[in-house]
Amino acid sequence: MPRLPLTFACCRYDRMEAIREGLVTVEGVDLTCLTLKSGRDVFDRMVGGREFDVAELSASEFVSLQGTGNNPFVALPVFPSRVFRHGYIFVNARKGIRSPKDLQGKRVGLPLYTQTAALWARGHLAHQFGIDLSTIRWVQGAVEEAGTHGKPHAPPLLKPANIEHNTSKDSLGVLLARGEIDALIGSRKPESFGRDPNVVRLFPNYRALERELYQTAKIFPIMHLVAIRRSLYEQHRWLATSFYNAFVEAKRRARARMRYGGSLATMQPWLLAEIEEIDTVFGGDAFPYGVEANRPTLEALVRYMVEQHFIPKPIPIEDLFVPIQPNIGT
Repeated sequence: MPRLPLTFACCRYDRMEAIREGLVTVEGVDLTCLTLKSGRDVFDRMVGGREFDVAELSASEFVSLQGTGNNPFVALPVFPSRVFRHGYIFVNARKGIRSPKDLQGKRVGLPLYTQTAALWARGHLAHQFGIDLSTIRWVQGAVEEAGTHGKPHAPPLLKPANIEHNTSKDSLGVLLARGEIDALIGSRKPESFGRDPNVVRLFPNYRALERELYQTAKIFPIMHLVAIRRSLYEQHRWLATSFYNAFVEAKRRARARMRYGGSLATMQPWLLAEIEEIDTVFGGDAFPYGVEANRPTLEALVRYMVEQHFIPKPIPIEDLFVPIQPNIGT
């Protein structure tokens, strides 16, 4: 039987590299891998134009589509991108913001209100620090340049939030440094951080807070999952298992490479010491696939999405993913 020709788009990750290089194949598939620079590029082209057969996709965008009851995609419990978010909340030091509560009543920038990173950060602020999110004025726009952040196609919020758009000729990063916005929630550091002394983190001890979140609630925020076009999946349901097993094997190889001390996999001087900490905190694998190992994180994601009016009611975690029958460990 001929192999099915398909395309797969994602950013560059060590846990996907063996598939991209052809060292791990997807059973029954002749796969063309497309590596894009940013997740936003992948999402906009997948949701807006159905340009790929399989792709990395924003977790909040996928769950929002699922909440409409008319999702053109199905998902695998494979999570290419996970990032703790406490370290990506920045404030202008002149604004008197000394604690999370001081954000109430302020103007806070973010690339997209519907961005998964922003969703998680707001959820943490509400649940861990008791912030009333309705008091904040959200300013939406690109962080590194003027204008908008991508061309998202997420469904509209079920209840409007207090969102304004940055129509100035400057980026949100510049506005933060000048004090024209009070704070910024981003998916990465603004260029002004480290250059302008007025741009500082809200949580200088962010790493301790993130570690505490995982140790107390087992939450390691999921940013992206892997989606397959629903029409394709309905024709070839075996694809879910084939792709899942390939992703698991690619991650296994990446973990083995990362742990090899003969030649360090990255330019991280204390890489092996960091791995020892990962083993202590995460039980050896900070990026597990599958539903059960990620249930607390996924339940928190769905809870935050209900509270922030992305979806009308909680979605059972099992209903987010198509069934798979893995034949190797996760």
